[in-house]
Amino acid sequence: MKLITDGEHYSRVVEQGILKARKRIWIATANVKNLHVPGGNRRSLPLLRHFEKLQREGVSIRILHGSKPSAPFLDTLSEVIELHQGDGFEMQLCPRVHSKIVIVDNSMAYTGSANLTGAGIGAKSDKRRNFECGIITEDPVEIQKIEEYFDNIWMGSFCMACGRRNICPGPLI
Repeated sequence: MKLITDGEHYSRVVEQGILKARKRIWIATANVKNLHVPGGNRRSLPLLRHFEKLQREGVSIRILHGSKPSAPFLDTLSEVIELHQGDGFEMQLCPRVHSKIVIVDNSMAYTGSANLTGAGIGAKSDKRRNFECGIITEDPVEIQKIEEYFDNIWMGSFCMACGRRNICPGPLI
């Protein structure tokens, strides 16, 4: 396990993790915004554009989020038609999700404070980013525990006993 802080989130989780995925990416976040990632030619592109490319390469992507995504994220999502028409891109809202998790290819897992936002896990400058702290692991036992936790939420294992069903847009069970 390794502690990462602030700008290391972008280099370790996004550049060395998400963008190098070969099989699957699972992300849990309280907030979803239109995080931008350098895309060549000194331009940045929304992460969803990178997801579109990864999906074409066979990577499946799940995003579990706790609140409605930002309007710019939803605008970009409506533009990446191939992403949501293809197989392997899923988003699920659970109002109780406040976890921040990224799991890539069963080989790397992050958990910590950073949301899927530019100021959280994104490429913002150190002067504009949030103060963030988290742990990255490549330990298969720890990754499996994090995956099981994520999957239990994703599959609705906590829905029947949830005390927030009245505000949930669509309980899974």
